[in-house]
Amino acid sequence: MNTFFSLIQTALELGLITSLTVMALFLSYSMLNVCDLSTDSCFTLGACTGAVVALAYPAISLPAAMLAGALSGLLTALLQTRMGINSLLSGIIVNTGMYSVNIAILGNASLININKANTSFTFMKSMLSGTPLAGYYRLIVIIIAVALVALFLTVFLKLRLGLAIRATGDNPQMVNSSSINPAFTTTVALCISGSITALSGALMAQYQKTANIDIGQGILTVALASLLIGNSLTRSSKISFRLLAVIIGAFIFRLVYTIALRMNMPAYMLKLVSSVIVIIAISGPYLHNQLPLIRRRINYNQKVK
Repeated sequence: MNTFFSLIQTALELGLITSLTVMALFLSYSMLNVCDLSTDSCFTLGACTGAVVALAYPAISLPAAMLAGALSGLLTALLQTRMGINSLLSGIIVNTGMYSVNIAILGNASLININKANTSFTFMKSMLSGTPLAGYYRLIVIIIAVALVALFLTVFLKLRLGLAIRATGDNPQMVNSSSINPAFTTTVALCISGSITALSGALMAQYQKTANIDIGQGILTVALASLLIGNSLTRSSKISFRLLAVIIGAFIFRLVYTIALRMNMPAYMLKLVSSVIVIIAISGPYLHNQLPLIRRRINYNQKVK
């Protein structure tokens, strides 16, 4: 029983950390209709920046990571809006170039250990020491971060600027002919998305007490699958419900992933597990809609026979 609850807690903690990246993707992909392929490098940038700053200035490690992520989003946006580069290609270019930047941040190394650094988790652990919640200090930190980001996006997307971003994603041609500047809304959205992604990476590095150059590899696939799973859980148009759904989607994905790890599945198979979950998440709604047609065909073939 203890093993079961430990499994759920681990999946919940990692799923909630990942849900921050999912919410960033929700803003850029679902609201702005831009698939930001720089997510992997931005996540790693946040992890590396947060880890390095935590060693010297622990109090500003998370804000520093978010600032770095915002700059990454700004660069991606400038390539799209000011240099005429396709959004997908812009993400690939930034993703490639950021590898060198992240290595430089790590001090020309591929890994940095922050086991002895003061982080948001160690701070919460000391605060809750001797209380019944002491064993859940990591979960509490993550829940606070997720709640604040979800609250921010819920409020922001209802403001004038947030509505302008949503309009840019819905109909860029109409927006371009109105008083809204699509270059500005795209830039703001990608900067916010990048800062949230970097926050997710920084928390992951502090959670694992280490940051390495490959920490963000495949995070875009994980986030996209979680987003699609979340979208299948609700048909509500309310931002708060949709954000809650994608958070749950991130937990479901991580739970499946964690179960696969506990089944002693070889490490090289985990990428295949991620791909299968993505396929199910994408094709699931389509196959569900096709199910009545498939049943009619089966019944027709049976009658013919």
